[in-house]
Amino acid sequence: MRILPPENLLEAYAQGIFPMAESKNAKEVDWYTARKRGIIPIGKFHTSDNLARIIRQKRFEVKVNHNFREVVKQCANRDSTWINDLIINSYDVLNQHGNACSVECYRGEKLVGGLYGVKLKAAFFGESMFKKEKWADKVALCYCHEILQGNEFQLWDTQFYTHHLAQFGCIEIDAIEYEQMLDKALKKDCEFKF
Repeated sequence: MRILPPENLLEAYAQGIFPMAESKNAKEVDWYTARKRGIIPIGKFHTSDNLARIIRQKRFEVKVNHNFREVVKQCANRDSTWINDLIINSYDVLNQHGNACSVECYRGEKLVGGLYGVKLKAAFFGESMFKKEKWADKVALCYCHEILQGNEFQLWDTQFYTHHLAQFGCIEIDAIEYEQMLDKALKKDCEFKF
């Protein structure tokens, strides 16, 4: 099984660099950074009234790192994706080292939504999310925010700004501001615990 070595992955993230494959069937990955970076300021996360109601109703059972590999595979389960086998295997190993985490939503025993990302010191780099039921991805995102805020993370990196993430408070910042935030986050240790 080929993987990107965990130490190489973490060194890349520490420099604001992340891997993406050209497609699901690609054998390799390319490495990226961005002039403009999407982040969700942890203290400014937005939860809609509808989402708050879904959470109060306990529509889903939420777990952390219960079935990490399956979350990544479900995130890749779409027509167009940058997640190939090399990424699935590499992040699975990173999860075993405690540096990749998933937030998962279940309906009974069935995994119906979730997200995963990389944890490095006090920074969390969101990678991807999926849903099989309406609201499941948003509930996972909300619980991820609670974990990050509750454990005093400094940076929530979404890599790119999207209109979907904007509804939760995602903003775009330039590379210099991002690097300053990343440097600060790498000086503190945080646990990704629920």
